[in-house]
Amino acid sequence: MGTLDYYATMARMAPGALAKSAVRRVQGVARKALYNRREQVDEAQLLESFGATRADDLVSLALDHRTARAWCELSQRESARAAIEKLPGAKARTLERAARALRQEWDVFGTPVSFGEGKPVDWSLEPVSGRHYPVDPVERMPLHVTGMDPKYPWVMGRLDSVVTLAQGAWVARTEAERSRFATAFVSQTLDFLQANPVGMGVHWTCSMEIALRAANVAQALAMFADRPEVRRPEFLVPVLGALAEHCAWVEAHLEDTSAVPNNHLVSNYVGLVVVGSLFPELPGAPRQVALAANGLRTQMEAQVHPEGTSFEGSIPYHRLSVELFTLAFLVARGAGVSLGPAYEARLRLMFVAARAWSSESGLAPQIGDNDSGRVFPFQERADGDHGYLSGLGAALFNDAGLGGGVFPDEAAWLLGDAGLVRFNALPVAPAPTSVSFAEGGFHILRGEGVVLTVSAGKQGQRGVGGHSHNDKLSFELHLNGRPVIVDPGTGSYTRDPALRNAMRSTAAHNTLQVDGAEQAPMDPARLFALPEDARARVVAFQPGAKHDRLVVRHDGYRHLPAPVGIERTFFLDRHVRALAVGDRLVGTGRHEVVGRLHLPDGQARWCKPAAEVLARAGRVQEGPEAFDARALELGPAEAPVGWVLFGRGLETSLVPSCYSPGYGRVVEAVSVEFRRQLTPPAWLGWVFVFR
Repeated sequence: MGTLDYYATMARMAPGALAKSAVRRVQGVARKALYNRREQVDEAQLLESFGATRADDLVSLALDHRTARAWCELSQRESARAAIEKLPGAKARTLERAARALRQEWDVFGTPVSFGEGKPVDWSLEPVSGRHYPVDPVERMPLHVTGMDPKYPWVMGRLDSVVTLAQGAWVARTEAERSRFATAFVSQTLDFLQANPVGMGVHWTCSMEIALRAANVAQALAMFADRPEVRRPEFLVPVLGALAEHCAWVEAHLEDTSAVPNNHLVSNYVGLVVVGSLFPELPGAPRQVALAANGLRTQMEAQVHPEGTSFEGSIPYHRLSVELFTLAFLVARGAGVSLGPAYEARLRLMFVAARAWSSESGLAPQIGDNDSGRVFPFQERADGDHGYLSGLGAALFNDAGLGGGVFPDEAAWLLGDAGLVRFNALPVAPAPTSVSFAEGGFHILRGEGVVLTVSAGKQGQRGVGGHSHNDKLSFELHLNGRPVIVDPGTGSYTRDPALRNAMRSTAAHNTLQVDGAEQAPMDPARLFALPEDARARVVAFQPGAKHDRLVVRHDGYRHLPAPVGIERTFFLDRHVRALAVGDRLVGTGRHEVVGRLHLPDGQARWCKPAAEVLARAGRVQEGPEAFDARALELGPAEAPVGWVLFGRGLETSLVPSCYSPGYGRVVEAVSVEFRRQLTPPAWLGWVFVFR
């Protein structure tokens, strides 16, 4: 797809978006011009903004006279401590994470990095390649270099480690431990600021990272406000100045110039509202908080559907969006800044949506991009873990519909003991049931330990498809909390463009591919765009007491010389404990059709199905009339989780594949392919019998 075709597609899918983008670009140029003419914040400006006459006075004015009641204020410390003490293992988890932050250890997408306590950090290191990003002006930075990935140093440079240090200090047993954590905060913060001057190097190339780094430093500074190690002008002056500079940079470089702004712009506003709410005396803070609050209200409406799903077209990105909007809501509320009832209502629905697709173990399906992104540095979580959001949402909104389960560490820190009291008073909510999120394009059939999530809807980001995949009519299946048939994931972004495109291709998903074509054309040079060509949609969603039926279709192969349309039916029989999937093809010509089922590992083997398994498969509606002589057994040989029986006439084989359970990690796996040459109209199908 050429540039002209791409912009024509964007204009078709998001009418008016390009014109609005052009206006925002002009505004962005003006903002940057004003920024470039300004003087950096110095000590004199800080003293004036805080009403201080000398640096020693600044300490008291900035750290003592605090009126906000955000979660990170010292006024909330005893409440947070009390909640943490009541949660089994929470204090130990906090101290373990703080000890790693003390040793300056990071797990960077599965790659361990360690520098040692009190030692300088190699902030520009790209740890996988061993290469370094230069500390050059950002306009000369070679950011997208094959074989390197800026997201790796960004993990360290976001400085959520300083919040972890502050948490360690809040629950530490002795004064010596608290002093050690505070000293590490001072050392690490100054080390970063000295190694990464404003506008220089990889850590100034993305306003999202700059905003979230500022938010983390501001929250940690509030948490350490009574520590003597922090209450020194030689530390406080440069840090407050850095917060002002970070916010000025973000304000001037808002990520709003694309056709459809996304989570990056939300992150920009989160950083501004957190810093400005916690330190309202900073130069520009009142203006920035007003800008951010208005922007957050607008983006909540623009980026979250009324049903509560994120517009990103990615379930993993939904988790990131929930954390972003929640952090802004809590800190703003603590400072007396209202984001409005509409914002609050839609945020609550985001928690409801996350509960709807999470399995009993809390795992969510991996549909769309997964960059393992989070905002809350409160507890280590698996990349697919969305289960903690239910407990957080229940306590935050006193919502009985989210009650039950576990009160997570995140809620203990953000809501304190009062949040735990509210949570414990709630009744246990009924188990989630099948639901169709029409706007988000995610449709969940569930019951008896089964969670089936189907992708059938518009491309994310209002048709831009930046984090969408060619996964229409594909699905992910969890059994008893374990992913069994999976979306293979994301793998990489810019480090390996070929892998990026392979992982978002049609062949990488559990759907049909016709004549080797893609559902929607992928431009290899546009790693974050996937136009709306498939037009996936729901034909019927029929949940019932014993079984659910979902019929979905897409037109992604209507562009072929001999056009083909595909309609896929999912029939989940909870009584028989089986899933039937059938594909109906209509069109002309003769075609090579390939379907795939991707597995998270290599635990699969061919076998002769037992008579009981065959009988159950035959009782499921919408399944084939006759089955192949062999079945595919999934799971450990000694304890299989189920059997896939294919309709007679399909050619089936197990082939090597790969699975990316989180960003930057790819493991060996297998997938099963079933293929057939056919002339529409035609039908093919299979049944999965659960153990």
